Amino acid sequence: MSTQMIGAEEVAKALNTSKEYAYKVIRKLNEEMEEKGMLVVKGKVSADYFAGRYFGKDGGSDVR
Repeated sequence: MSTQMIGAEEVAKALNTSKEYAYKVIRKLNEEMEEKGMLVVKGKVSADYFAGRYFGKDGGSDVR
């Protein structure tokens, strides 16, 4: 398992947004993951899930 957790700084850099907006993204993604029965870490998100939802890569591409 090579899943790594990323924080607001990494999300903001990847999306070219502010850290404040990145925290909103993290909260939304964590809500989605909780609905699927996954455990989450407040203020962090799975790098794989993030990449899947925003860039269509492995991890979240099967979500909605």
